[in-house]
Amino acid sequence: MPDITSITQIPGVFAGHATHAEAGTGCTVVVFPEGATGAVDVRGGAPATRETDLLRPEETVEVLHAVILAGGSAFGLAASCGVAEELERRGCGLDVGVTRIPIVSGACLFDLACGDAHVRPTLADGRAAVSAALDGAGAPLARGNVGAGCGCTVGKLAGPERAMKSGLGEDVEQAGSLVCGAVAAVNACGDVLDPDTGARIAGMRTAEGALGSSVEALLGARAQMPLARTNTTISCVIANARLTKAQATKVAQMSADAYAHAISPTHTTNDGDTVFVMATGEVEAALDVVGALATRALGRAIADAARSAEGAFGLPAARDLV
Repeated sequence: MPDITSITQIPGVFAGHATHAEAGTGCTVVVFPEGATGAVDVRGGAPATRETDLLRPEETVEVLHAVILAGGSAFGLAASCGVAEELERRGCGLDVGVTRIPIVSGACLFDLACGDAHVRPTLADGRAAVSAALDGAGAPLARGNVGAGCGCTVGKLAGPERAMKSGLGEDVEQAGSLVCGAVAAVNACGDVLDPDTGARIAGMRTAEGALGSSVEALLGARAQMPLARTNTTISCVIANARLTKAQATKVAQMSADAYAHAISPTHTTNDGDTVFVMATGEVEAALDVVGALATRALGRAIADAARSAEGAFGLPAARDLV
């Protein structure tokens, strides 16, 4: 199998963005027109999500047609309706006789304090993201200050003035014919680490502007949790493996460990951390192999979100630090 560098190169997978650069918000959609087996793991204390209950293994809906990651906090959930409407217009979804109903799950992050708090992803943005995904088929997914990553920031435990710009990251890993890709919009209150080396990439800065440690500051009572429920990392993992809903749920649970590898601290009371998993069903693979590969991809996607970001809204990005 040739090397795959973007999830858009995985057969049956399409992805696109709608971005409001000046307002610091947007949305990212991953589309599976033929449907895929979906699952979710929610570990954060303040999630804003859509259609996560139907992804439980005991529920009867077996396919998911799209996952949307959006800014705008709870307001951003409106964009998911646009995704559903555009997919219906294109004839994608469950056939219920009178129409087709696309099954769309999603999660939102809080970016209202980054740019313009009164601009949020809308119904039209959801439609636009689907159009970008399906009409631009095969183009690599843009990363950094785009889509759901447009208004992302990290390292907020010492206040917004010492935070850093983050964004949307992607990574694809392969093991033989098995492919696992991940997309992550990283808006954590903690720091972003390289999951392979533990090196700090972005996060809370010291008074001198150097990278500090959020955990050490927190334990030393030199930092406080920011305004409640204003942080989260939301992700989608895509695997070409053949999985049941129960197996996909286990992969989601395993993949969530990538947050602990790449974010410090993670899963706090102020983070709405959520991981979706989509399995397209082409390859037979051992469940633990899928989980391990997916975890690696997600950890590296989180790191990529910090490395791909550009400084904006008065905040530096990792590339700006000496």
